[in-house]
Amino acid sequence: MQIWPGRPYPLGATFDGTGTNFAVFSEVAERVELCLIADDGTEERIDLPEVDAFVWHGYLPSVQPGQRYGFRVHGPYDPANGHRCNPAKLLLDPYAKAIDGQVDGHQALFSYDFGDPESFNTEDSLGHTMTSVVINPFFDWGHDRPPMHEYHESVVYEAHVKGLTMQHPGIPEELRGTYAGMAHPAIIDHLRDLGITGIELMPVHQFVHDPTLQEKGLANYWGYNTIGFFAPHNGYAASSTPGKQVQEFKQMVKALHEADIEVILDVVYNHTAEGNHLGPTLSFRGIDNAAYYRLVDEDKRHYYDTTGTGNSLLMRHPHVLQLLMDSLRYWVNEMHVDGFRFDLASTLARQFHEVDRLSAFFDLVQQDPVVSQVKLIAEPWDVGEGGYQVGGFPPLWSEWNGKYRDTVRDYWRGEPATLAEFASRLSGSSDLYEHTGRKPIASINFVTAHDGFTLRDLVSYNEKHNEANGEGNADGESHNRSWNCGAEGPTDDEAVEALRWRQMRNFLTTLLTSQGVPMIAHGDEIGRTQGGNNNGYCQDNETTWMDWDLQDEEAAHLEFTRRIVRLRRDHPVLRRRRFFAGSAQHGGESALKDIVWFTTAGTKMSDEDWQAGYAKALMVFLNGEAIAEPDVRGERVTDDSFLMLYNAAPETVRFTIPRRKYGSVWTCVLDTDHNLEDGAEVKAGDTIDVTGRSVVVLTRPVAGGAA
Repeated sequence: MQIWPGRPYPLGATFDGTGTNFAVFSEVAERVELCLIADDGTEERIDLPEVDAFVWHGYLPSVQPGQRYGFRVHGPYDPANGHRCNPAKLLLDPYAKAIDGQVDGHQALFSYDFGDPESFNTEDSLGHTMTSVVINPFFDWGHDRPPMHEYHESVVYEAHVKGLTMQHPGIPEELRGTYAGMAHPAIIDHLRDLGITGIELMPVHQFVHDPTLQEKGLANYWGYNTIGFFAPHNGYAASSTPGKQVQEFKQMVKALHEADIEVILDVVYNHTAEGNHLGPTLSFRGIDNAAYYRLVDEDKRHYYDTTGTGNSLLMRHPHVLQLLMDSLRYWVNEMHVDGFRFDLASTLARQFHEVDRLSAFFDLVQQDPVVSQVKLIAEPWDVGEGGYQVGGFPPLWSEWNGKYRDTVRDYWRGEPATLAEFASRLSGSSDLYEHTGRKPIASINFVTAHDGFTLRDLVSYNEKHNEANGEGNADGESHNRSWNCGAEGPTDDEAVEALRWRQMRNFLTTLLTSQGVPMIAHGDEIGRTQGGNNNGYCQDNETTWMDWDLQDEEAAHLEFTRRIVRLRRDHPVLRRRRFFAGSAQHGGESALKDIVWFTTAGTKMSDEDWQAGYAKALMVFLNGEAIAEPDVRGERVTDDSFLMLYNAAPETVRFTIPRRKYGSVWTCVLDTDHNLEDGAEVKAGDTIDVTGRSVVVLTRPVAGGAA
């Protein structure tokens, strides 16, 4: 086959309309073979003829889109010094834009014989591993443009491509569980009616199904086991044609954009699916192990792991940093996504061993003209020493606020001495973010996410029930800050069920009326349950898929969720761009009177009131006439004022409406116990009995009733 020298950039396989350029980095390689895989599984091996600055490259004028390929890298196999080249293993291109197939767990995937880790295995892995695919990069985007929702206007919806679509009756069966299913009007209409502005997709980078899970009849459902940082996961494609998943993904993004919905990807750049020193040789390990992975200094046979998965990428190597930045730019420029949520992002900050918020990766993101302009969300922890970094990321970044989740859960399950921190979380967590110059949008507020209980399970179980995962219920978090409302799991007790639905409404009301950016986990709007399983990572079945057959309570809960999302959308005072002025926790009132905290008696909170361990109820006034900030068009914003009454006590508590200075007449817009009717009016000095464990939201119009 004819081959020309080609170019060392861009890396990967690049079809230019005539032929394809191949380029792969390896500093340790002595020889690199390009392997073209035919439909019958046979291969043709071609030595890449050129190497420039450790990039091996060549151009094949005859290779077209759809061609499956891989690399074989000849070089040292010397684990003690960090090198694991093995030309018997067909390797994925780290820059592959599409990947075909899955691994099957065969011994040929490994560089040692099972039972003898010190041996050297020379079985050919072709036929047992995945292959890279040359793609056609051309696509008609038409008039596609990013929705560009401002952060403070955003409502994020975390979802799983398969879990959201697999059981929806409005989607044709052949499209369920796919990108095409996600783009179907049945799903888009649901998202649009819900009022979300962006969908955060759980991992869609090509991932590996662990053979150990497959042996148990399970699967890597969540997808946090990435092997291809440029390739959409082939298991979510409706078409079985190699490479077609790229076009299908683009069609999905285009359809979501047409509905004014942003697409945010949950990305796993902290580790790969090759695992620890006993893992398979699929790509990076066989190409240049010491360049791609962080190895233990004292013994380079082993990997330095801060992710709990067996390995961590070497975040100070220039080609690793290039890989990540090229990948991020590719998904923005070519796939049109609107942002990223970075899994275990503290690992990305480990330039050496410590977490460094000014590490090379964050410097690169800061100055990148493409990546710096999209939404950047960190999961601000990993499992390494010093890894919990909530509040510690640079100014461009927002963070999953784990302290918000923990505090709100504690408050609503009735834990003592939570009022002061609950107030901080409601008002945007300035204690975590303001010192770095960030605004309330730095806080991604959430009560539930994919990892842990669903909202319905949070109020239905005291303990995790993960037996189906096959690990003796030892996996998953044991300290969930959950409360079952009086019975463990399903119950016929109507009082318990009523309390559970009310608690779910309390959580959603708290979430959608807190300053910051709210994130709803998919299915929480309809009361999705996983039967108490708080670690559904391996359950690719009805346990984790959304059940769209809604009963009366579930349909009512969906309508409530839509309503509270609309309330947030319609009122800027609930989604401020800046923190409240001054501290509201000393004297109960901020400097600009934009927020005032009250006791249930209608008096301002004192220091003693904040510290009263027994107190579980409070009231907050949000002054819509003192937002004191222009909107993005430079116009000064005013809004209705709000009076929010929170009661986490088990018993009914009598609240006294504050004096006329804050409003003469208030109107009820929401009561999570449905005790006070919508539109009911109360006056300054009146008393309201607020049911135990419920929220009442009152409003008054601009200048309406203020003395």
